[in-house]
Amino acid sequence: MPRHRHALTAVATALVLAVSSAGCVGGHEDPVTLRLVAADYEVGGQSDSTEQYWDGLITAFEAAHPDIKIEVEVVSWNSVDRKVADLVKAGQAPDLAQIGSYADYAERGELYSADSLLDLRVQTNFLRPFSAAGEQRTEQFGMPFSASTRLLFYNEALFTKAGVSRPPTTWDELKSVAQKLKSRTSVPYPIAVPLGPEEAQMETLGWLLGGGGGYTGPSGTYAISSDENVYSLNWLKDNLVREGLTGPLPPEQLNRKDAYAAFLRGEVGMVNGLPSLLKEARAAGIKVGTVAVPGREVKTAPALASVDWIMAFKRNGHRKELGAFLNFVFKDENVREFATRNNLLPVTLSVTKQMRASDEYKDLWEFLDGLPSSQLPPVDKTSWAAVSDSTKRNVGSAMTPIISPTKALRQIAEDARKAEAGR
Repeated sequence: MPRHRHALTAVATALVLAVSSAGCVGGHEDPVTLRLVAADYEVGGQSDSTEQYWDGLITAFEAAHPDIKIEVEVVSWNSVDRKVADLVKAGQAPDLAQIGSYADYAERGELYSADSLLDLRVQTNFLRPFSAAGEQRTEQFGMPFSASTRLLFYNEALFTKAGVSRPPTTWDELKSVAQKLKSRTSVPYPIAVPLGPEEAQMETLGWLLGGGGGYTGPSGTYAISSDENVYSLNWLKDNLVREGLTGPLPPEQLNRKDAYAAFLRGEVGMVNGLPSLLKEARAAGIKVGTVAVPGREVKTAPALASVDWIMAFKRNGHRKELGAFLNFVFKDENVREFATRNNLLPVTLSVTKQMRASDEYKDLWEFLDGLPSSQLPPVDKTSWAAVSDSTKRNVGSAMTPIISPTKALRQIAEDARKAEAGR
């Protein structure tokens, strides 16, 4: 059921004061209720930070717009994309969805365009790589909500105990360090490789990029079962999984959230991490080092970047009310609050400049600096949602004794072919 606890935080109080003179939209006698389905960004498994953010923001918005009510349902990343897809298929699309993909909905004409909702100053404030990735046929439908890049996180205390003097820069060095962590520290997860269904598509892309591949080739078409990709997953399986270096829970059963929670407990030596993990680890007393994610060779692969989207469905109408809410969502103070609360990267030019200029956000600078050369998954493809879902369901099986990486990648490639053909 939708959750919306009206807990007025200090941040929300400040926002109410800031917007109390903004007036109302629409002049309805009865309030218009907009339903939002949003992803859960909580990291360690023990907080409700995402719900608190939305509750504070919504309380402030509703105080300034009493004729608009917002109901928010926060859903785990394990299932939020599928939940929204099922709602749309059943003819029950939410008014707003904050999820991982937008392109298939835009292709079917189910979304409002950004320029029909947002003030020009808001629309032009998005970082250009993200707004471009949100376009279909030069018109923007996906509005970037949050962004991140990945670095390899390592537990400095465990490295010291294992006699490791510097972090790895290549896959061979990664294996060597993991072997030392296993033999000299008995850490449960020398390296955590979360290929469970929560976010396997992103963990997978990191390994594919490291081996010189990726979901698409130079022409932009899918190249999922390429020789480079098969090599990358075979290397991972043969050198880390079969050697017992990826921990007691098999990669296909390990979700990102569980891997991060184990890192916070001191049970993981290395893991590919988001900026949000850094804040949580330091709060847990873990001494954390970070380095570019190693690749097959010394030359590092492009930084893996991800962007999540918010989108507005046409089904229920209320374009004016949706626009009022989204313009509020993208106010600097709200963008900065979400990025700060979750230690993620902002999606707007103004807040990026603010955070890069302030020592308060120094922990994020390394991640911010990786954005210009980073690589996104093919989020602008209408088939990406289906390919992402297929990857979540199939790629983990490539690490099991009974399914080969070649077979798993060919299954994902076949699902991509069908999705591209509209089947």
